[in-house]
Amino acid sequence: MPPDAKILIVDDHQDTLYALESALAPLGYRIARATGGDEALKQVLRGQVGLLLLDVRMPGVSGLEVVRYMRRLEQTQHIPVILLTGFGPDQELTSAAFGLGVADLVLKPVDPGALRTKVRYLYDAHQRQVALEQEVRTLRALVKDQHTTPETLVPLQRETDAHP
Repeated sequence: MPPDAKILIVDDHQDTLYALESALAPLGYRIARATGGDEALKQVLRGQVGLLLLDVRMPGVSGLEVVRYMRRLEQTQHIPVILLTGFGPDQELTSAAFGLGVADLVLKPVDPGALRTKVRYLYDAHQRQVALEQEVRTLRALVKDQHTTPETLVPLQRETDAHP
């Protein structure tokens, strides 16, 4: 995933999309929109999504169904998700959401400042994780290319330790 991965906001109401986009604009991140679960899944599967703000209840594919699908795929299972709901506290929804590994469940209308703080933290943490994973893959490839494995390094270290 590139360092400029976008934040995808998903809601079936245009006014909510506009409000969320306006709240997040000061962060300076790239923002994309989707108006339904199917469209959101297509964008997520194309890659370059670093965080998802997702309405729970939408016609067709619900927010929870999107998250269930994402968590089954290696390429999308670690993308942070903030679920949004306008239907008030619901223990069953809360249990299902956190059981799927969502980062947060936020009631609408959202507090723009609190949302920016959550988004900044989750997005930046995910980007750091992705960068570390890429660095590990690069280092493993380098080690493999040099035909050096951890097993061959251990005897070399013991020999070095034996000679002061």
